Amino acid sequence: MADLECDLAIIGGGLAGGLIALAFAERRPGTRILLIEQADHVGGNHIWSFFDGDVDARDRWLVDPLVSSRWSQGHEVRFPGYRRQLDTPYNSIASPRFDAHVRAALGNRLLTGARVATIGRQFLVLEDGRRISAPAMIDARGAGDLSALRCGWQKFVGQTLRLAQPHGIAWPVIMDATVAQIDGYRFVYLLPRDARTIFVEDTYYSDGPALDAEGIAERIAAYAQAQGWQVEEVIHSESGVLPVVHGGDFDRYWPVDDPVARAGVKAGLFQPMTGYSLPDAVRFATWLVEQPLKGLPAATRTYAATHWKKGLYYRLLGRMLFGAAAPDQRWRIFARFYRLRPGLIQRFYAGRSTIADRIRILCGRPPVRIRDAMHALLNPPA
Repeated sequence: MADLECDLAIIGGGLAGGLIALAFAERRPGTRILLIEQADHVGGNHIWSFFDGDVDARDRWLVDPLVSSRWSQGHEVRFPGYRRQLDTPYNSIASPRFDAHVRAALGNRLLTGARVATIGRQFLVLEDGRRISAPAMIDARGAGDLSALRCGWQKFVGQTLRLAQPHGIAWPVIMDATVAQIDGYRFVYLLPRDARTIFVEDTYYSDGPALDAEGIAERIAAYAQAQGWQVEEVIHSESGVLPVVHGGDFDRYWPVDDPVARAGVKAGLFQPMTGYSLPDAVRFATWLVEQPLKGLPAATRTYAATHWKKGLYYRLLGRMLFGAAAPDQRWRIFARFYRLRPGLIQRFYAGRSTIADRIRILCGRPPVRIRDAMHALLNPPA
């Protein structure tokens, strides 16, 4: 129960906090860091995935040791009447591997089962009474005040299934939107792990955050049955609700007078249209490890505010998705998008669309009526 002392306290051992800790352990080993996680392990219960183009080659040192599965042959999408294979390699990071790697890299610089009760100017107090002196700290505990943002929601339930016979899926299926459209844009996401093991995730771009986990699990079972798969065991389950941000007030989400630095979703560091956070988590961690610890709150807020401004285009697309397209017709927007050039698609997911990309996405025959799109832009959904 002794008090502790460090140079940098990282609060929250999810993706963002864990990557920051790994970056400092590798590139600034002389900095005394402490990663504080309230659960008994880091990384939660997740599978994070990314395309090769999402992470710059110069930053791959941070994520390559974490990759638990890689599909070098590319991936596939499926829509009614249309399928396409893209050759961009795809990678996944599973929570157990993430947890094991963070533990090995940090050793006694990882503190699990520790919930923060109070954050002072240069110290933390845990619920068990321990005090941690830290001249610099960064808060990476999930989302901030989402009431400050206008959101749709990407929500999902995923299960890793062990099958009686081979499933026959050779590479990831990023979107199988040939399924019934329920509760917004619905698709099934498939990651083959081995010949008889596959991760199946049922995902929705929905107007509301309510998640019917039991009902969605039943749909996963029905999907498996429709594929002719006999499920022997559900090895792993996970679920989540991600904000798809189409507007809001950044200054209310992260007040300018907040004295604590932020990272991850709490800093608004994700692709607004997809809720996809891994590329930004990697970029932020590799940026942060090069920064002085003094003045961290202001520096990280400036970084996040710049990211917010750059995300305006994606928020406009989100506004059209949720405001202009009927829920059961939203798949048409994605089907049209996936007919565009592979490089454009890749840059979109990485949050690095060029001006030409942005024009091209909006050009041509629109999948929603122009009148509805303009109404959505001028009258954003609540």
